[in-house]
Amino acid sequence: MTHPKHHNLPVNADRIAEDIDALAGITDPGHPWTRRAFSPLFLEGRAYIEARMKAAGLTTRIDAAGNLIGRRTGAKPGLGTILVGSHSDTVPDGGRFDGIAGTIAALEVARSLKDRGIELDHDLEIVDFLAEEVSIFGVSCIGSRGMTGQIPEAWLSRVSGDRTLSQGIAEVGGDPSVLLSQKRPDLAGFLELHIEQGPVLEAENKDIGIVTAIAGITRIEIIVEGRADHAGTTPMDRRADALVAASQLVLDIRQRAAEQAKTPGHFAATVGEFRIEPNAANVVPSKVVLLIDGRAEIRSDMEDFLAWIDGEVKTIAADHGVTINPPVRVSDNMPTPGAPVLLETLERACETVGAKHRRMASGAGHDTAWIAKVAPAAMIFVPCKEGRSHCAEEWAENDDIAMGAAVLFEAVRDMDKNLKQNRE
Repeated sequence: MTHPKHHNLPVNADRIAEDIDALAGITDPGHPWTRRAFSPLFLEGRAYIEARMKAAGLTTRIDAAGNLIGRRTGAKPGLGTILVGSHSDTVPDGGRFDGIAGTIAALEVARSLKDRGIELDHDLEIVDFLAEEVSIFGVSCIGSRGMTGQIPEAWLSRVSGDRTLSQGIAEVGGDPSVLLSQKRPDLAGFLELHIEQGPVLEAENKDIGIVTAIAGITRIEIIVEGRADHAGTTPMDRRADALVAASQLVLDIRQRAAEQAKTPGHFAATVGEFRIEPNAANVVPSKVVLLIDGRAEIRSDMEDFLAWIDGEVKTIAADHGVTINPPVRVSDNMPTPGAPVLLETLERACETVGAKHRRMASGAGHDTAWIAKVAPAAMIFVPCKEGRSHCAEEWAENDDIAMGAAVLFEAVRDMDKNLKQNRE
């Protein structure tokens, strides 16, 4: 959604555009917009952000987990830290705004406070989290997990090429030797701005989505075993075709998810991985392995879906004369609700700047989900063109990002006042 310039906003839209454009220029020329974590281009982008942090009067450091942090000391030491930010790494071939918009909007909050001579009681930190996207080491949200002591120790020995994740973190300035014991008891609250990565705000002509919850993500592996036979000589009524059974299951999953999605609370399920054996034109398929990606805002919805899957595979196995092993939960993460006190703070901030807003869930994972395990945390979404994301066509209007930055600005001021009162 495009606005006329908001001259009355407490942030500088031109400054935001300048930074986002500068980072867009730091990319693999053959694969825009690509700045993978742990790459030379990523470090070049980081150097730009750090220079802009310093220009805003922030004191910069890299923490043990490899997060870039710009700090502004508050008037009352010990009151706690308000943390705002996102990530600057990208997926391959797509990420001009994903993460970057939130990082620069957070930086703009610090700059605008400085411009207006506003001193906070709380310490303020602007963060660029390390490797929110799935990294070359096959894992994601490394910085937010690491900042809060939630990285599994086994992750540090994961290998990509000739280096381990531990070495990768050290190369970007982190300290793996103290990483596993790193904690942040000082965090008073965290806010993150992100592009919606969906079409709702644009379609409804809303400025801001206030994220009620980040959906829990559950991945389920199902193995269907039939019998390999000659495709030309085996009668159609004497086959145990694993692919036919698996195909029916995929269609049933789609139907069940579509029905579940009509109920309150975000829900989606996708069969995103599918392997067939022996994968030969003249052989009846003997084995199929599929992976379901399920996402639910409300945990009971996921429990219902998992129970349905358990029953459905038994029915399909019997109908098609195949064997389907009990579904295996490869991973199972709970939904993460936004902190109610911060959802209210964000709504007040929207009203203050005149932003049209609605509450909504996030179907994608974010760093906020990990910070929320140790401190009050919440997110806002800004619109993106046609809901496109993780692709070269990803786009968000700068005025929309500036409106989001203005909401963050007002929310941080509100947090500084009200979180202080809550502690006293």
